[in-house]
Amino acid sequence: MTLTLDEAQELGIPDVMFQTASACGLMCCLQYRPLIEKGFIPLKDANYLDTVLDWIPGMKNIRLGDVPSFLRTKDPKDIMLDVLMVELERAQRRASAIILNTFDALEHDVVDALSTLLPPVYSIGPLYLQLNQIPADNKLNLIGSNLWTNESECLEWLDSKEPNSVVYVNFGSITVMTAEQLTEFAWGLANSNMTFLWVIRPDLVGGDSSVVPAEFFVQTKERSLLASWCPQEQVLNHPAIGGFLTHCGWNSTLESLCGGVPMIIWPFFAEQQTNCRFCCKEWGVGMEIEGEVKRDYVEGLVRKLMEGEEGKVMRKKALEWKKLAKEATTGPNGLSFLDLDKIINQVLLSRRN
Repeated sequence: MTLTLDEAQELGIPDVMFQTASACGLMCCLQYRPLIEKGFIPLKDANYLDTVLDWIPGMKNIRLGDVPSFLRTKDPKDIMLDVLMVELERAQRRASAIILNTFDALEHDVVDALSTLLPPVYSIGPLYLQLNQIPADNKLNLIGSNLWTNESECLEWLDSKEPNSVVYVNFGSITVMTAEQLTEFAWGLANSNMTFLWVIRPDLVGGDSSVVPAEFFVQTKERSLLASWCPQEQVLNHPAIGGFLTHCGWNSTLESLCGGVPMIIWPFFAEQQTNCRFCCKEWGVGMEIEGEVKRDYVEGLVRKLMEGEEGKVMRKKALEWKKLAKEATTGPNGLSFLDLDKIINQVLLSRRN
């Protein structure tokens, strides 16, 4: 949000805007005017979703159906589109700098392109790897950002499992599904015969309680653990985790890459579809659940990820991204490490100098 820009201007201090989305998601959002001018917004019908947008800077083979959900509106007066336009234009004109939670090796072309459209752009991610460098006795480590209470017992459960043997399932803090979709996911996991850790929030099912079938518990009780929330960064870095069934929110995506874990992706809204496209087509670490959620489909993807050759290739690629993410945040020469130093000393402290 750009509410702080006026206050920063009045006080004569820098105002650095932190964009929580991926660089590719942000770049898509910046195309709202061209999309309107070219007649793609408002969306006419689903037949246009496969249209390739070959003119977006730094991105190739992106389809209209891959842009953030806010842009795929059929309502020309959609309030979210108005908010997006106002916020981005204010940031473009007046922010001192833009911070991105990404790293150069992952989104180099897009970040380069963003640098021509925005105030100075600094890639300082993955942020949680930066945080991990804070000494253990520092009080900053007491700061947390979880929306739910972690159940750390899941880590002890994972300790008893073989390497790369567990599917981790978590659709984030705000994704909502139907009771039917929950049931299809449940039986897909059950029928795969894989061991899994599934985070089911109390509000995961819209307008109803998040309850899986009783028969599902009976069939999977020896090879599953259900929790309402868990310490995801630690889970994804646990050697027992072999795959991640996710909504592809940007934090979850980065945490999976940093853990070297390949993904099955069911995007829900915002730029998750954009992240999914890049995971599957550019970064080589994801398989998308396309269309309706059906148990046989879910079962097949889980087996392919955990046992198939494609899954092995994706796991190898994910481990390569893990190494690159670590290098980016490690001093003295990691590019994210250097950008964090620059944003502090060249921007935030510039008034003092």
